[in-house]
Amino acid sequence: MRFNEKKTTQAAAYFLKLSGGRMNYMKLIKLLYLGDRGAFLKWGRPISGDEYFSMKLGPVLSEVHDLITEEPRPNEQTPWPAHISAPSNYEVELKKDPGTDELSKAEERLLSEIWGAYGHYKPFDLVELLHQTLPEWKEVKTGRIPIDYREILQVGGKSEQDIKEIESELHNVRFVESILKLA
Repeated sequence: MRFNEKKTTQAAAYFLKLSGGRMNYMKLIKLLYLGDRGAFLKWGRPISGDEYFSMKLGPVLSEVHDLITEEPRPNEQTPWPAHISAPSNYEVELKKDPGTDELSKAEERLLSEIWGAYGHYKPFDLVELLHQTLPEWKEVKTGRIPIDYREILQVGGKSEQDIKEIESELHNVRFVESILKLA
């Protein structure tokens, strides 16, 4: 799937609103990963469309990691920097509410459940918990290792038939997205 920055920004803003408007960005990345993972296991499709990687401090959404840690390009008018601040003291802040029109009610409920289960963790406690509980994460000393969708589905208990159907649907979504991109 293609990364959906607007929808991902709305999911991040959802968590930021629940936290009072500010949050350690590493914790935010972990919560967004858990949201994507949960959606993928429930519905066969993630929220963000991002790629996943194992890094030293756990799993990350690649584009989200880059949006937070890399300098925005000059004159870039995209959803993330318009609504979420650059990091300061390892925290990001909600600058402006992007709304939730891209998120379904089911996705909002899932994000609320993720917050209820993990929102109270301190950043490094959450990192440690995810290292212990997410079998798709692999220990990394430096750099990053891709986490494949298939691996998440396998460790999430999906059958081989379910995985093939989800992969087929994702392939069809990518095909439609590529056609729409050309139009």
